[in-house]
Parts: sequence; C-alpha cells; structure tokens
Amino acid sequence: MNMLINGKLIDKDDKVAVINPFNNETVDEVPLAGAEDVKKAILAASQARRLMERMSSRKLSRILIDVHQELKENLEDFAKLITLETGKTIRDSRMEMQRSLETIQLSAEECKRVYGETIPMDAAITGRSVFGFTIKIPLGVVAAITPFNYPVNLAIHKLAPALGAKNSVVFKPSLTAPLAAMKLAEIMGHHLPPGAVNCVTGKSSEIGDELVTSDLINKISFTGSVATGLSIAHKAGLKKLTLELGGNDPLIVLDDADLDAAVSATMAGSYLNAGQVCIAVKRIIIQDGVADDFVDSLVEQTKKLKVGNPLDPKTDMGPLIDEYAALAVQSKVEDAVDGGAQLLCGGQRKGAFYQPTVLDQVQPDMQVVWEETFGPVSPVIRVRTEKEAYQMANYTKYGLQAGIFTQDINRAKRAVKCIEAGSVLVNKQSTFRTDNMPFGGFKLSGIGKEGVKYALDDMTRTKMVVIG
Repeated sequence: MNMLINGKLIDKDDKVAVINPFNNETVDEVPLAGAEDVKKAILAASQARRLMERMSSRKLSRILIDVHQELKENLEDFAKLITLETGKTIRDSRMEMQRSLETIQLSAEECKRVYGETIPMDAAITGRSVFGFTIKIPLGVVAAITPFNYPVNLAIHKLAPALGAKNSVVFKPSLTAPLAAMKLAEIMGHHLPPGAVNCVTGKSSEIGDELVTSDLINKISFTGSVATGLSIAHKAGLKKLTLELGGNDPLIVLDDADLDAAVSATMAGSYLNAGQVCIAVKRIIIQDGVADDFVDSLVEQTKKLKVGNPLDPKTDMGPLIDEYAALAVQSKVEDAVDGGAQLLCGGQRKGAFYQPTVLDQVQPDMQVVWEETFGPVSPVIRVRTEKEAYQMANYTKYGLQAGIFTQDINRAKRAVKCIEAGSVLVNKQSTFRTDNMPFGGFKLSGIGKEGVKYALDDMTRTKMVVIG
C-alpha cells in the first residue's frame, strides 16, 4: 500500500510491516515517510485549498455520495482488511463499514447546510442604518490523525466533514493498522482535485511535529492518547484543535435497575473490539443490594463468549492489536488481584489474546480503573448509595461518556445533572454512539466535538458582513 501525496501514489525504500495480530503474519507493508514527505503533502494541500474553496456545496455533496457508493461496493473487502490488520471480528468490521457509509452520507447531506445568520444590527446604538449577516468559510488545511481501533470510521469522521466544509486534508493513519484507511484516502483522492486529500504513513516521532507545527496547517483533529494530545496542544500554537483522548467510562447499576438489560449492556460495552474502544465500559459501579446477582449473571455470560479467529463469523472476540497491548492489560489485572480484587473469570493471556475477564471487589485507586484499561476487562466497584455511585463515577481524570441503569426518572435526572461526562446515557452502555450526535468529553478526555454536523461547523470560520 502506498502513500497519497498531491494526487500521486508514493512508495519509499523504507517500509514497515503491518502484522495480523491473530497469527503474526504480514498483511502488507507501508512506506515510512520522513519530514520532507510531510512537507510536500502539506504544500500540496495548501495549494489545493483554493480549488476546494471554489467548489460548490452541491458538487462536494455529489462527490461524497460517489465515495459512499464506491465504499458500499467494496464493503466486504474493507471489512476483511480491517479484521486482518486489527484483529477485530468480521462481524464488528462489517458494522464499522456500515457506520462508515452512514457517516459519509450524513456528511454529504450536512455540507449543503452550512448556514450563516442575520444579525439584528439595529439592536446596537450605531446599527440602525446598516444590516449584517455572517457567512461560513473554510479554515484551509486540516491535519487528521487517527488511531488503530476504528481505522475507517474514525478517519471518515475527520475527513468527510473537513472536505464537506471545503478544506483540504493531510491525513496520518495509525502505523499499526493503516491499510484500510489508506485505501479510503485513495478512493477519496480519485474523486477530488490533486492535493485535496493527502495520506502519509510514518512514525509519529519523525513526522508528527511537522504536521503539528507547520504554519500551513489551520486545524488539527486528533484521536489518541492523553500524552500525545497534550503534546499537540503544547506545540500547535493558535491552530484550532479537536482532541479526543480516551475515557474511563462508568456504567452505574442502581438497585432498581433491570439487571438482565444491565448485564447485556455490560457485555456489549466491555468486550466490543476486545475492549479497545475509548467509550468502552471500563468501570462497573453497582449498588450492594443487587451486586451479587449482577456479578453472577455477568460471569455466566462472559464465560459463554467465543474467543478465536476473528474471520470466523461465530467468533465473539478476537485478539488485541498486539502482544504488548495484551501484556499491558495483564499487568493491570495482576496488580488488581495483588491488591485484593477477586478474579472471577478470565485473566489468561496467550500472545495477543486476553480472555474476557471479570474482577469483583475492585477499589477505585487500582490501576485497572484509575488508568484507562484498553482491554476486555469488567471491573466491578460496589457502592452503598446512589450518591456514592455518582461520586465514584466522577472519581477519574476522564469524562467521555457514562451510562446508568435505573427505572426511576428522578434518579436518571439526578445522574444527568451530577455526572461529569460529555454524554450521559440512561439505560444504555457508554459504547452507544450514533454518528450524528455530538461526541467529545470533559477533563482529560479532550476538547471539541465530533459528530458530522458539529465537526463540520468546527472546520469553518465565521466572517461578518456589514452593508451600509
């Protein structure tokens, strides 16, 4: 697979292998870009921005629909490629592609709704003789940086709104799982002027600074770790930023909850993509009165999961992205057990596989819940009261999403008011997301909002027009 710079596919002598985490076989190789390659991509995007700015919204919408159609025709190929490079089950890869199609379609619709507004100029002392309005104009060049876990959908959440707002893009996918994202960029590039979409692959330490510090970049949209996000914020200067930096999302189960529904939600939230989801259920906070029944049911259901070949449609969970990721999960689980947590099931690692794991009697300062655990672990924290549940939910550096299960509307209202998170979901797990909703968290979970309408609006600037 090759990079895309100024409408041309670019190869390099230096390459890195993309490894299938299921069997450690090489899926493909991608070139390693250097700083000069990134400079060329940024310059190409800067030159293409004028072509994009002159393009009509109607034409851009049509182009995104054409990209949608091409992705739809190649959905199965994309899904298989996602599974090969990430270890995600083929069922989940197909669902990612379905969501990606929807995100493209939403972007095609939304780019025709970039509205300004009229301003009541006569509300001010000097405004009676004029009228005024605002228009939305493109930012210019957007740098998009994405992680491995949703290589196509997260890329589309950045690229499609940026293009829909008439910007050009320099895109850096994860070096761990870049193939499907590169293929997406290539398809987009076929439908747009040369330089409108550029895709570079390389080590962040070697090319990241060039993207972040370049004066030709007007906005950075990044999804990844807190450490990298803070580094970007420190170096970016006055560029607009959207930083989605992960979460430590709680699922609160109160003593009046529908326990069957809560267990099903926990299963969906804890083990999706082997727990490698920023909005995964990472802490289960449950009232004592129903904790035993909940935990028994959760363990029973967890033991039924089929772990294995992610290309098998019957597989429920595949490997983590690599053995280092699995070792990190293992270390946190062992630390919790050493600290007094009870290992009720799972806890075994083989290569990049880590068995779905339930921990009970977890304390809030244990690494497995204080830090973001990117793996298939369900840590149970028991509390006595509703108030204590909300306090425990807020006892974190993060604030992305949170779920609560209760059948009392007044409790639900209190939860919505008390919980410090970008989204609070009542009788839903934190992994619930539609691609048109505003998405982004508080505290160290980042700044800015994704979701097509909100991302597209943030890819524009507001210009005031006054006519006397």
